[in-house]
Amino acid sequence: MDAAQQEATARARELQRNWYGEPLGALFRKLIEDLGLNQARLAAVLGLSAPMLSQLMSGQRAKIGNPAVVQRVQLLQELAAQVADGSVSAAEATERMEEIKKSQGGSVLSNTTQTTSGSGAPTVKRVVREIQSLLRSVAAAGDIIDAADSLAPTHPELAEFLRVYGAGRTSDAVAHYQSHQN
Repeated sequence: MDAAQQEATARARELQRNWYGEPLGALFRKLIEDLGLNQARLAAVLGLSAPMLSQLMSGQRAKIGNPAVVQRVQLLQELAAQVADGSVSAAEATERMEEIKKSQGGSVLSNTTQTTSGSGAPTVKRVVREIQSLLRSVAAAGDIIDAADSLAPTHPELAEFLRVYGAGRTSDAVAHYQSHQN
């Protein structure tokens, strides 16, 4: 690899760090290790070709162009955390990965993938994930925290919202929502 290629790769990894919180190579390797996958299986679950996954991991490409793939990455990160803390078994994780693979993504503006409660209303967790996906599709966690810090003196409620929903864990955001419903 010549100097220009090395510089382009370093620039791509820095963009990935800004957009996704860390270079995608490190993020994907964690998912592979935590969920017991190989690269081909991870690519299949995410809905990427194996060469595209490889390009993202190596820094030859900086950005995941499909928002549905970004959402699947986020869902896999949440699943990996649940496997790590023991709340989800390996067998259940395999089933959930199949569900993630089939998900079409979506946004808070559409009902294409929303799961619902018995009453037909979207579940709190699903709404929280959609808000997180929307916020994270436009800014990295660090940028969201910087925005929250800037807003804190004049808009403390909005700053708290950004910290919890934009840069926090789904379980923490759900708990935050539920605690404010009483």
